[in-house]
Amino acid sequence: MQHKHHLHGMLLLLIINLNFTANATSKEIGIGVILDMDSSVGNMSTICIEMALQDFYQTHNYTTKIVPHFRDSKHDRVKAASAAIQLIKDVKVVAIIGPQMPSHAKFIVDIGNKARVPILSPATAPFIFPKENPYFIRVSHTSSSQAQPISALVNSFHWREVVFVYQDGDLGTGLIPSLSEALLKVGVHIKHPTIISRFASDDTISHELYNLKTNQTRVFVVHLMPELASRFFKKAKEAGMMQEGYAWIITDVVTNLMHTIDLDSMQGVVGVKPYIPITKDLKKLEERFKRNNPTQVINVYGLWLYDTTYALAMALERVADATSFQHQHQQQPLTDLDAIVTSKLGPRLLSEINKTKLKGLSGNFSLVDGQLQIGQGYEIVNIVGQEDKSICLWTLSANYNKISNKEAIIWPGGNNHFPRGWEIPATKESTLIVGYPEIGGSPEFIQTDPNNMSAGEPTGFCVDVFKAVMEEVPLPYPPSYEYIPIPITKSQTSEIYNKELVDRFFKKYDMVIGDVTIRADRFNYVDFTLPYTESGVSMIVPIKKDDTKNVWIFMRPLEKQLWLTTCVFFIYTGVAVWVLEHRVNKEFRGRPYQQVGMIFWFSLSTLVFAHKEKMISNLSRFVVTVWIFVVLVLQTSYIASLTSMLTVQQLQPAFTNIHDLMIQGDKVGYREGSFVEQMLKDMGFKDAKLKGYNSLEMCDHALSNGSVSAILDEIPYLKLFLANHCNKYMMVGPTYKSAGFGFVFPKGSPLLPLVSTALLQVTESKLNNITEKWFGHKANCSEQDTGSPSGRLSLDSFWGLFLIAGASATSALIIYLLMFLYENKYVLLSDASVGQKLSAFARTFLQEDPKQTTNAPRDDE
Repeated sequence: MQHKHHLHGMLLLLIINLNFTANATSKEIGIGVILDMDSSVGNMSTICIEMALQDFYQTHNYTTKIVPHFRDSKHDRVKAASAAIQLIKDVKVVAIIGPQMPSHAKFIVDIGNKARVPILSPATAPFIFPKENPYFIRVSHTSSSQAQPISALVNSFHWREVVFVYQDGDLGTGLIPSLSEALLKVGVHIKHPTIISRFASDDTISHELYNLKTNQTRVFVVHLMPELASRFFKKAKEAGMMQEGYAWIITDVVTNLMHTIDLDSMQGVVGVKPYIPITKDLKKLEERFKRNNPTQVINVYGLWLYDTTYALAMALERVADATSFQHQHQQQPLTDLDAIVTSKLGPRLLSEINKTKLKGLSGNFSLVDGQLQIGQGYEIVNIVGQEDKSICLWTLSANYNKISNKEAIIWPGGNNHFPRGWEIPATKESTLIVGYPEIGGSPEFIQTDPNNMSAGEPTGFCVDVFKAVMEEVPLPYPPSYEYIPIPITKSQTSEIYNKELVDRFFKKYDMVIGDVTIRADRFNYVDFTLPYTESGVSMIVPIKKDDTKNVWIFMRPLEKQLWLTTCVFFIYTGVAVWVLEHRVNKEFRGRPYQQVGMIFWFSLSTLVFAHKEKMISNLSRFVVTVWIFVVLVLQTSYIASLTSMLTVQQLQPAFTNIHDLMIQGDKVGYREGSFVEQMLKDMGFKDAKLKGYNSLEMCDHALSNGSVSAILDEIPYLKLFLANHCNKYMMVGPTYKSAGFGFVFPKGSPLLPLVSTALLQVTESKLNNITEKWFGHKANCSEQDTGSPSGRLSLDSFWGLFLIAGASATSALIIYLLMFLYENKYVLLSDASVGQKLSAFARTFLQEDPKQTTNAPRDDE
C-alpha cells in the first residue's frame, strides 16, 4: 500500500513538471479587461474570467497563454476610454473584454476600430451595431431581444395597454423602439411612458407613481437598474400598487441581478431573463465560486464572460504565429490617441473569434455578425418569497406570441387570478367622462332633458341603453358619470370622428354615446362597440293608390295552368257523377241537352256548395265528397290571395328605386349632418337635387307638399318616422349596408371589450323593454310590402289535390264499368258481332235501371 502511495506521488510530480514545461514554452499574450471593479457585476465577472483561464489551461495542450490586465473604470466613461488607450498603446493587448456599461462601450468601440483590436463587451445597448463597428463583438443578448417575450407575456393575458417605466439615458431609450414594435404586432399600445432619473428622490418617485395610479392602465413594464428598481418598488408598495389588480413586468436588467436587491416589496412581480440550462459543469463552477466567494452569486453576466474568455483563448490558439504589431505612425504622435499602434493580429483574431462555436456554461456560444445569438430563449419567472420561481420557457419558434403555464403565476395580492389590466380609478378625478353629440338626429334617441338643463344630463333611448350596459360591466364599484356635450355645428355632425375633430374634442372623453353610426372610415381614429340598433340605409316614399289594375284582378290569384286544370276537373267530375247517377237517378235524366246542362250545372254548383241533387249511388257520393274537399281548399286559397292582392294594389309606392328618381331629376331629402348626404353625392346626385331636413316633422311636410320625392336615412330613423305615419309612407328599394349605432371609445381603450360584452347581454335581455319605453307599440308598425303583389297560386301547389280527385273519380268509374259489364254479361256471352254487342251495351247504358230507379227518393219526399 505504501509503495502505491509513492508511485502516485511520483506520477503527480511528473504531470506538474510537464505542465510547467509547457507553460514555460507557451507564448504569453496580453488582453485587457475593463470593468467596474467595485460593482457586484464587475467583481463577479473578474472572478469568472480568471476561472475560465484556469479551466482552459488545465485541460488543453496550448501554445499561447493569456495574461489578463485588469483596469477599473470606476463608473466613468472617460476613465474607461483612458484605460483602453493605455492597454493598447503601452501594454499592446490584442483584445479587450468589457466594458459592462453601454455608455462606456460607445467610447471604446471607436478606439478598437482604429487599433484593430476586438472589443468583446457584455453591454446590452442595441444602439451599438456590430455591423457598423466591425471590431465590436457583443457577447450578451441585446436588451431589445427581450421585447418579444415581453410582448408574448402581455398578449397571453389579452392586455391591450401597458405603461412603460424606464430609466433615463441609454439604458431606457435603447429598449423603447423594439418594445413598441413588438407590442404593436400583437395589438398592444404603450400608454403614459414614464421616465425615472437615476438621481430621482423618493418623493419624485412617489409623485410619478401617484400619476400612474390615477390612470386606468394597471399593467407596467419596468426597465430600471437594480438599485433604482428596488427603491421604485418600495414606493409602489407604499402607494398601494403592489396589491390585487396590478401587474408588474420587469426586464432582465433586474431579473439577472435580483440577488442584489430586497424582494419583499416585489412579491408577485413577473420578469424575463435569458434561459441558462442547468448542467453538471455549471453546478461545479457554482460550487467552486461559492467556496471562495460565499457572499456572492454567479449570474448570466459572469457566465457570458466565462464563455467569452474561453472562446477568446481558443481563437488565440489558432492565430498563435501572428502576434506582432506594426506602428502606423512614423512621425512623433501629438496625442495618446495618435500614438495607438495597429495590430497585425487584429483582423485574423477577429475572424477566428466570430467563427468560434462552443457549448458553454451559458448555453451554445455562437456569434453572427459580431452578435451573440439567443440560445435556448428566455425564461419567464415569478417573484415569490425570496426567489424567482420559474414559470415557463419562451422560445422564438415554439410560442412566439404566447406563454405556457401562465396559471402558475402568483400575482400581487397573493392570488393566481390574473389582473384584467385596467381599472377605473376610485378617485374624484377619475369620474367616467361621457360625451354625447350636442345636436342629435332625433330627441327619442338622445337629447338634453329640458327639465334638467342645469345638470346637462341627456335622456333618450341611447342613454338608457348605455346605463343598462354599464350595470352589466363587471366593475369593483358603481361607476360615476359626467355627461359633457360635444360642441359641434350641424355641418360637423358627420365629420365628428375625423382626425381634426378627434384631436380637438375627443381626447378629454372616456367614451361617446348617442345616435352614432359605425362607419369604416371612422375606425381610423376611434373604436366602436358592437351595434345595438338595426343597420342599413333605406328610402321612404309616399304611398299612392292604384286602381287601374283592379278590373281583371279577380283573375290574377290563379295562374293560367291552374285555371285550365280546375276547369277540366269541374267537367270531368260532372261527367263522372252523371255516368254514375243517370241510370238510377231521375234528376240526371231527360233529353240529351238537359243531361249535358245537368253535367255543367252540377259541377259548377259545387263551387258555392249550391247543388241540390241527391246522390243515389255510393260511388257518386264518394266522388262528390272528395271533389267538395278539393273545391273548399281552392276556394279559401283563392279568397286569401285575392284579398292580399287588392290590399297591395291599393298601397303602391310612388317610386321603388332611387335610380328612377335620379333619371327623372326628382329631389331627394336627407337628415342634415348625416353621412347620407355624401352617400347620395357618391351615387351621382347633384347638390341642387338634395335637400336636408332637421326633424321628422320637416320630413313629413317635405314629402306631403312634394318638395322632395323621397328621403334617404338610416333605418332606425325611418322606422321611428313610419311608426307615426304608417298609412302615408312606406320603405322601399334596396337596403344600403351600414353597421348601425354603437358607442365610441378612444383607440385602445381597455373599456371597449367589456362594454361590448355587456352590450350583448343587454341586447338579449333588456333592449326590448327600453325600445318599448321610448317608442312604445309604434315601433311595431306593420311592415308594408315594398315589392310586387303577392305571388299567384300555381298548379305546383295543388297537383296533389287534383291527383286525389282524379284518382277517386277514375276508380269509381272503373268499378261502375266492371259492375255494368257483370250485370250485362249475357251480351258478352252472346254470338253477336262486336258492333252488335257495343250497340246493345250503349242502349242498355242509356236506359234507366228499373230495379234501382224504383227505389230512388222522389222530389216531393
